[in-house]
Amino acid sequence: MSISDFSTVIQVDQSPSTVFNAVTNVRGWWSEEIEGDSAKLNDEFNYRYEDIHRCKVKLTDVIPNQKIVWFVEKNYFKFTEDETEWTGTKPTFEITEKDGKTELRFTHVGLVPEYECFDICRDSWTNYIQNSLKKLITTGKGEPNASGKPQTENERKLSAGE
Repeated sequence: MSISDFSTVIQVDQSPSTVFNAVTNVRGWWSEEIEGDSAKLNDEFNYRYEDIHRCKVKLTDVIPNQKIVWFVEKNYFKFTEDETEWTGTKPTFEITEKDGKTELRFTHVGLVPEYECFDICRDSWTNYIQNSLKKLITTGKGEPNASGKPQTENERKLSAGE
């Protein structure tokens, strides 16, 4: 992990197992258009948002109620010169108990400011972790995207071709 990798943290009153189960329910907080499995070691899933972003992800480290590591095997961005920027990066979810609360630290290892997508990805991940995933954990209902259902300002702009 590098100091420049994107990272964000939330704290909730729910248990580590509730947080773990929410993280692995990728359709419940990131995208309704996930194809494949997203909960166990070696599971693979495909993410797609319209023709703007696609990626293939494999779960390479799963410690129940503690840690989940995704490995981005393939990536396509319509909006960057290097369409494969995320390829080889590792979105990582670390769950710990702190002061009677459960802390979730999300770090996208390899997502660094030098990437053309950094600002858009930072803003999107911040929304998905701080808003959608947190709502899924605390209320049971997240705010995932789907075609025609953008959830971030960037998705709205990219969908409109801006």
